Amino acid sequence: MAKNRSELVAEVAGKAGTSQAAVNSVLDALFEVFESSVASGEKITIPGWLAVERTDRAARTGRNPQTGETIQIAAGHSVKLTAGSKLKAAVSNKK
Repeated sequence: MAKNRSELVAEVAGKAGTSQAAVNSVLDALFEVFESSVASGEKITIPGWLAVERTDRAARTGRNPQTGETIQIAAGHSVKLTAGSKLKAAVSNKK
């Protein structure tokens, strides 16, 4: 039970009474803003729905699972998504 992008675009276009091309353009623009903002370290918050932020990972020592050799893993970045209260409530009401 997964919804792909084209199904999402079609459903949003139907609910909004607009064309799929318009919805697709808005999604493209939204994802571009997410990408540039999170890449520059900004946190994006849509109150009640979600928050997206970049996190930092420190350098650490790991092991190669095949050889058992100790390796150094470089510092890096990751993305953290946090569900908001409205999204959590919607999920908990579904059975």
